[in-house]
Amino acid sequence: MDFFETILWPLRWLVEVVLAVWHQLFTWIGMDAASGVTWVLSIIGLVLVVRSALIPVTVRQIRSQRRMMDLAPQMKKVQDKYKGKKDQFSREAMSRETMALYKKHGTNPFASCLPILIQMPIFFSLFYVLRHAAENKPGIGFMDESLTNSFNQAEIFGAPLKMTFTQGWESGQWVVVAMLGIIMVLMIASQFFTQLQIMSKNVSDETKNSSMYRQQRILLYIIPFAFLFSGVAFPLALNIYWFTSNLWTMGQQFIVIRNMPTPGSEAWRARQARLKAKGKLTEEELAVEEKRTTDPGQRQQPMSAKRAKKKGK
Repeated sequence: MDFFETILWPLRWLVEVVLAVWHQLFTWIGMDAASGVTWVLSIIGLVLVVRSALIPVTVRQIRSQRRMMDLAPQMKKVQDKYKGKKDQFSREAMSRETMALYKKHGTNPFASCLPILIQMPIFFSLFYVLRHAAENKPGIGFMDESLTNSFNQAEIFGAPLKMTFTQGWESGQWVVVAMLGIIMVLMIASQFFTQLQIMSKNVSDETKNSSMYRQQRILLYIIPFAFLFSGVAFPLALNIYWFTSNLWTMGQQFIVIRNMPTPGSEAWRARQARLKAKGKLTEEELAVEEKRTTDPGQRQQPMSAKRAKKKGK
């Protein structure tokens, strides 16, 4: 057992528990224990458990990402203020002002990475669980010899779940190559669309004019292609897990953007229009929201008609 397997031992045990419970549930309702469909559904069940547990962290990440984008114009002012100044005093002063901005707006550059950082140990724990099963080695907990044999027999559309793209290519298992190729394309597309939702609909007009936004647009076309590596290096079962997780992210992002959009963004204007059409948005509330959008430093809260009337007295 190598170092990473050792430190991931508790997570591996939990992954085995969740997989075994879902697998037992599907076999209990009459599905074949060695069927690829049973195992795929068990993997999807694992995604549901993991992503449901991460909902609070993910919502925090989306809000932090939104604040970081809103900070772009103010960050540019700080950078312009110290542009060309390379002395120690100037660098420290710029660092202090930058950290003060992060503190004032309740965000930092690393908060947006938190969900992916939490998911990676779970992803690699599942990798070790499936790798041991593919090598006919029972797991450390609930993945016993019976479940290990069941997983090794599992196929979906004739493609063994334990096989990687490279193994399929070398052994002439073209159905594995084709399925993983399709999954890679779908993962790249889903990741691109997820980021595009943020960049096109959930960014304020002021932020779109900043240099940070233009840099983020470039990354939009680069980051999704990281899935080419996972598609080639990891087995079909693990890619199914990651693709399902991507679909969850895409749907969750849509819901969050629709209901908690960035003020001044396209999604925000669409939500304001929906609320106004339903009679749930008063003119006073709309005016306050517009004022807050045009004046980033003004952190006013929307007022109801009753509060606005009382204030005007």
